[in-house]
Amino acid sequence: MAEKSELLPGTLDMLILRVLARGELHGWGITQRLEQLSQSALRVDEGSLYPSLYRMEDKGWIEAEWRQTENKRRAKYYSLTRAGRKQLEKERELWERMSAIITTVLQTA
Repeated sequence: MAEKSELLPGTLDMLILRVLARGELHGWGITQRLEQLSQSALRVDEGSLYPSLYRMEDKGWIEAEWRQTENKRRAKYYSLTRAGRKQLEKERELWERMSAIITTVLQTA
């Protein structure tokens, strides 16, 4: 099993947007998908996840709808908006640019 890692500041929104780009999910589903995609290296707790979801909903990047889960429980399902897709692309480009710069510095320092 991979060692658990903390997220870098500013990356949670980008990762949530990326997960939601694949389809709508409820909060628990988002955390499970992030853990799965990171091969269990990332774990996002509710204290980080829900403030991020509420913030992105306020910005219009995602929208939410209350529905029943497969287990007959009520859950808020989140989906990406057009603005959210644009934001994901901006954040992805920034991440790629910054990670390339950091890699260059680390390799040449």
